[in-house]
Amino acid sequence: MEKQINRDDPVIIVGAGLSGLRAASLLSAQGIKFIVLEARDRIGGRVLSVEVEDKPELGKFDLGPTWYWPRYEMAMNRLVDEFGLQTFEQFNEGSMLFERSRNEPPQKHDLSTESMEYSLRLVGGVQSLVDALASKLPQEALHLNTKVTSIQQDNNRVKVQTDGRSIYASSVIIALPPRIVEQDITFIPQIPSDLKSNFIDKPTWMAGHAKVIAVYDSPFWRNQGLSGFVSSRVGPLQEIHDASPSTGSGALFGFFGIPAEVRISVGKEQLLELVLEQLTRLFGPLAKEVRGILYKDWSLDTHTSVKKDGEPLREYPNYGPLLGGKPWLQNIYFAGTETAYGHGGHLEGALQSAESVVNEVIRRYH
Repeated sequence: MEKQINRDDPVIIVGAGLSGLRAASLLSAQGIKFIVLEARDRIGGRVLSVEVEDKPELGKFDLGPTWYWPRYEMAMNRLVDEFGLQTFEQFNEGSMLFERSRNEPPQKHDLSTESMEYSLRLVGGVQSLVDALASKLPQEALHLNTKVTSIQQDNNRVKVQTDGRSIYASSVIIALPPRIVEQDITFIPQIPSDLKSNFIDKPTWMAGHAKVIAVYDSPFWRNQGLSGFVSSRVGPLQEIHDASPSTGSGALFGFFGIPAEVRISVGKEQLLELVLEQLTRLFGPLAKEVRGILYKDWSLDTHTSVKKDGEPLREYPNYGPLLGGKPWLQNIYFAGTETAYGHGGHLEGALQSAESVVNEVIRRYH
């Protein structure tokens, strides 16, 4: 029999990424008390939109997720419409380049309009969606620099211990990558072994990747009839795309095809030199004239990655809800793109997971 919820205690949301903030906004709309606890000094989680230092006029660029697919991703569509966010189509016009070896020039392939799925980006980066969600929340409910260290179930209450205090909750929504949960949070009583195994078996999306963005005064490659899309067997970047804002400056972003331990051993400075060498090889001497280079190695982000995540994922894993743990999971819920029924690894998955979990929590209040 399900225990009666204690309505005097708030729902505690652990993690202020997209999933955690969406969960908070839905609870807020229902008038349910909540607190969001975030270990970082910022909101957004793996959403990270940044400017080139001292050059804000160049725009914001996404070092995390960048686009979404509006034909299939209804939760994203709804939120973008609700907040009136501006979007623009990801640029894919022109030829792609395929780089086989250093000893031969890259091959050009014309892209048909059907070859690249229609995708949209947000003006101001994906951070604009995160900021819009946060703007609807009472600021006193959002606590940054607050890392949860343990969660203890106590009848119809849950005691959440941070690095500074204890807080009692009616329910807890954990909106963190499952592997981070398993590594960083102690549970009392202990997690059942089947649930713990499921935590470990869910790789964290992006955790093994690093992303680099080269920013220019303009997207000069478009004048060459190039889309900016590159597939390379040479590297160091394995995949490159146009990352230019809707107007103004130009940018190219790429993912590395080498494991985290290799990137770390090479070092950031030399790695970025190799990146510029590759971009110049592909796009000509104008690629040397960068206004700035932005870099984020997610494998070094301790709030995202564990040691097991060091190898970059080559394709989307078969994500889905966490399995096992009942009746241990009496009033603890898990949200995030790694636990979504569909669209795992996408922004859409993070939103759908949050919406599904909050519906479960709300049912306990009625």
